[in-house]
Amino acid sequence: MAKPDKVAAVAEIADRFRNSSATVVTEYTGLSVAQLSQLRDALGTSAKYRVAKNTLVQRAAQDAGVEGLDDLFVGPTAIAFVEGEPVDAAKALRDFAKDNSALVIKGGYMDGKALTVDEITRIADLDSREVLLAKAAGAFKAKLSQAAALFQAPASQVARLAAALEEKRKGEAGDGAEAPAES
Repeated sequence: MAKPDKVAAVAEIADRFRNSSATVVTEYTGLSVAQLSQLRDALGTSAKYRVAKNTLVQRAAQDAGVEGLDDLFVGPTAIAFVEGEPVDAAKALRDFAKDNSALVIKGGYMDGKALTVDEITRIADLDSREVLLAKAAGAFKAKLSQAAALFQAPASQVARLAAALEEKRKGEAGDGAEAPAES
């Protein structure tokens, strides 16, 4: 018979799987409690980092309909349940793993598909949502400025042409008026 605390743990992990935009499975062997705390701080509010028993996580993944991660649940396992932008959490995990070789990223899950370590690295290399939106806004603004200049060009060309014609007429009128006065 299943113990109530284990049933509750499986239910909680299954809910996290269902409510997360992505998950990243890691191995944390060799990390101290202080380092795990630093990792949780680095993840901030974008992800919850949880250490759990492999059998409980496997059962919770099955309950949540998450498939393809069973190979990752070997050895000491901790999972980052990403609640915000997957890019931000992937960057935090990648950067922490660079500084602390004891943290090993095993794989992950996003959009109904298991992710490899390379795919998580590529996600971490992406710009964040805010940066992408700022770049898009800048591109739109540049295109609008180009369009405004294009629409304004014929009017300014006509104005320059009219000014040149007026200048030419003044020059011709000035030459004709001075010639009879000198004679």
